[in-house]
Amino acid sequence: MNDPMTMRVANQSDDSDRPGAQAKDAIGRRQFIRGAAMLAAAGIVMIGPQAWAARALAGDSNRKRLVVVFMRGAVDGLNLVIPYGDSQYYEQRPTIAIARGGDGALIDLDGHFGLNPALASLTPMWQDGTLAFIHACGSPDPTRSHFDAQDYMESGTPGVKSTGDGWMNRVMAALPGTHSPTEAVSLGPTVPRILSGPLPVANVPLGRAAMRPIPLDNPKIEQSFDGLYSGDDALSRAYHEGRIARQKLRADLEQDMTAADNGAPPPNGFSDDTGRLARLIARDPSIRLAFLALGGWDTHVSQGAAKGQLANHLRPLGDGLASFVKDLGPAYDDTVILVISEFGRTVHENGNGGTDHGHGNVMWVMGGRVRGRRIYTQWEGLAPADLYQERDVPVTTDFREPIARVLGLHMGLPASQINRIFPGRQPESGNTSGLIKA
Repeated sequence: MNDPMTMRVANQSDDSDRPGAQAKDAIGRRQFIRGAAMLAAAGIVMIGPQAWAARALAGDSNRKRLVVVFMRGAVDGLNLVIPYGDSQYYEQRPTIAIARGGDGALIDLDGHFGLNPALASLTPMWQDGTLAFIHACGSPDPTRSHFDAQDYMESGTPGVKSTGDGWMNRVMAALPGTHSPTEAVSLGPTVPRILSGPLPVANVPLGRAAMRPIPLDNPKIEQSFDGLYSGDDALSRAYHEGRIARQKLRADLEQDMTAADNGAPPPNGFSDDTGRLARLIARDPSIRLAFLALGGWDTHVSQGAAKGQLANHLRPLGDGLASFVKDLGPAYDDTVILVISEFGRTVHENGNGGTDHGHGNVMWVMGGRVRGRRIYTQWEGLAPADLYQERDVPVTTDFREPIARVLGLHMGLPASQINRIFPGRQPESGNTSGLIKA
């Protein structure tokens, strides 16, 4: 989508030799300045179609990274990390349960839980101890609304709709040192709720949209704007910071795409996006936070078991994460990857071969400092009397608690900062002690 304000400036540049152009240009500049001033007041400057750059703030030798992958739509955690040791699992899911043996059998993890075979590409991370799962994890708020649950998980304040920013934006504000314009990166068409707030982020459209030129990439227009914002005022500084951020990201993406294309367009899919992010991180150590989201997890109908709709979504997700780890190389040691979803799904399958909106779910945690090869959980069992409202896995671990451990032991934030990032969380809920190596 073209920004009307940017396109107006581009058109004025094309008309600069026509009668009356100077008057139009003056009006256009005033309109642009008013719009840009509003952006600057919020601390942001546009660097591309729906793309934003963080303003420079302050530098720091601690380059630990946090990457969050959001599975929008509420993935079925019971068919992702399967409690096959609980007989109720098979009784409640006669057609969609993942089998213990035979064709499409689960991958045993610890003698009670198993992994969906569509995620087989993640077994090396489980074996080397850098992948863990947190079961019966989620938001303490009981909503079954996708919109509300995603909002609460991204704001970090379950049940509070008035929170104005996302918890990853608050993390960025809490990080010490000098911040580069690309410290936080979101891959997607728009800046997500989780990264919204007073500190803007670099927003990179997915696929080839990331390389789509904007009017400011025209040398003549660029020269005109460079002259217009050549001062040392806040708006001029914001403009130049945005230009630097866009040039930096475009250079990295251009190098990445040229090397990967080999004369052909890249394939669509998650692996392509994670691979691009990994190479951006390898080239730009200033990237501290990153966010990606995937949809398609709302499996009310024809969910399938080892094969089918859910498996077809899990396989590229697992492959993408595995390739991401490989592409990160040594940077994986300094990276933690969280995979989250807004809530889980019902224990009992419905009449359409699917599952409905539930409560407790599974969080994935991967990274060099993760004490993995473990299922962290306070597991209550799947008997109806042990379920939330006799239908769902209960939430025994507040989703903010494992993230708080990551922020403290991995990102190096003090408890006082974490309490401001996650006000009102339930400390020590569940059983995530030891999740991150000290």
